[in-house]
Amino acid sequence: MMTALTVFLFTYFLNITLITVLYHRGLAHGAVKLTRFGRFLAKDVAVWLTGIDPKGWVCMHRLHHNHSDSALDPHSPVNSSIVGVFFDQHRSFSRVLSGLIRKKKEFTEVVSDIDFDVHWLNANKLWWLPLALHSVIGVVLGMTTSNYLLGFGYVAGMSSHPVQGWLVNSFGHAKGYQNFDLGDHSRNNTLVAWAVVGEGYQNNHHKYPASAKFSVKWYEVDVGYFLVHVLDLVGVVEYNPKLKPASLETN
Repeated sequence: MMTALTVFLFTYFLNITLITVLYHRGLAHGAVKLTRFGRFLAKDVAVWLTGIDPKGWVCMHRLHHNHSDSALDPHSPVNSSIVGVFFDQHRSFSRVLSGLIRKKKEFTEVVSDIDFDVHWLNANKLWWLPLALHSVIGVVLGMTTSNYLLGFGYVAGMSSHPVQGWLVNSFGHAKGYQNFDLGDHSRNNTLVAWAVVGEGYQNNHHKYPASAKFSVKWYEVDVGYFLVHVLDLVGVVEYNPKLKPASLETN
């Protein structure tokens, strides 16, 4: 049981680290700069580990910021429900990918600074391959170790991003507190922030989208910001703390 839990936690945090640092704080907002190796991970490797196309993710996320909680928001509980957001984000992601592949201006202009295309897996309708690959690995792990919980933990962790995204996109815009009045429904949800390495501080993030640090109060813990420093140390990203907005609260 402990081995299976360890494998789940490792793969879970591997997924969210790639998304929160490389896709989100890096590609989407430029809060950190990807090194050559980091760009390779984001552009060519991460889709195999997360099942999520980087350019598609960035496009949908920017659309969310551009239209936060309005009728054009690709995933807001204001437009459906907390449960409904899980399905909304899937439909919206499929629509965004299709629009990018077809070179529709309403999508390509949003990510005109991203100088690579939708990953060939998605361009060729092979989006299911990473999931199939990890499912096979999970079955093999379970059979060879006679520990099927181990295999399940691996698959659950490697395919966890839709749930991680749902927690942020739903509860982060429905339940919690606000440090800033931004005219939308973004909230800081502490439990989601703990579960999804700081991503739950949606109100803070919507106030300062270009900041690599999502926490602004002393009692808010942004593990993703710690991960930024770890990846900076190992040469995956370059982070300059002087790029933080001058008005960012520190106490």
